[in-house]
Amino acid sequence: MPEQRNVTGWGAALWRRVRTLWWLKALGNAVFLTVFFYLYLYIQRHPQFEVTQIPATFVDRWIGFQPEVLWVYLSLWVYTALPVALQPDFQRLTRYGWHIGLMCVLALAVFVFWPTSVSGAVGPRDAGGSFEMLYRIDTNGNACPSLHVAAAVFSGLWLRSILRQIRAPAWLGGLNWLWCLTIAYSTMAVKQHLLIDVLAGAALGAVAGGLSLRAVAAGRPAEPGRSPVQ
Repeated sequence: MPEQRNVTGWGAALWRRVRTLWWLKALGNAVFLTVFFYLYLYIQRHPQFEVTQIPATFVDRWIGFQPEVLWVYLSLWVYTALPVALQPDFQRLTRYGWHIGLMCVLALAVFVFWPTSVSGAVGPRDAGGSFEMLYRIDTNGNACPSLHVAAAVFSGLWLRSILRQIRAPAWLGGLNWLWCLTIAYSTMAVKQHLLIDVLAGAALGAVAGGLSLRAVAAGRPAEPGRSPVQ
C-alpha cells in the first residue's frame, strides 16, 4: 500500500507539471526551434571562414555506419521537449528557456567563427530514403561541438533534477540516462558527428546544464502540493 501511494505521488506530480501551461510550452518550444534552426542552417550554409575537417578516430571507424538507429537520432526532439513540458510554473519555464537558449547561442557563435564539418574518412553515408532527406536539410557541417549531444546532456541533467524533485523511482532515472547515451551514440552511428564532436558537445552540455541548475537552485520554490505556501 505505501508503495502504491508513492507511485501515485510521483505519477501525479508528473501529470500536474505536464498539464501546467501546456499550450505555452508547446508554442514556446515550436517558436524556439523555428528560430534556432533558421540560424543554425543559415550559419551552416554560409560559412564566413575556412571550414575545418574534424578527423575521424579509430572509434568512428569501429562503430561504422548504422542507418537503423536513425530513429534514435531523431528522438532528440522528443527528449529535449520533456524538460520543457515538466516545468512546474511560468517562472521556472522562463528560466529554463533562457539557460538552454544561452547554450545554443554560445554554440552558434563557435560555428560562426570556427566552422567545422565531418571528415570524409568516415566512409559512405548514403542510405537513401530518410537519410537523403536528412542530408538535404542538415549537412555534416556545424560539427564540433555536437549541439545534438550538448542538448541531450543538458536535457538529461535537468530531467535528473526534476525526477529527484518528484521522488521518481530509480528505474525512471536510469531510463533517462540510457536515452541520453543512445542519442549521443546515434550521432556517430549515422555519421552526422564524430567522437571529437561528441566529446566536445557532452562537455558543453554538462557545463551549461550544471551551471544552470546551480543558478536556479537557490531560488527554487517548493513543489506545488507539498507546501501550504502556493
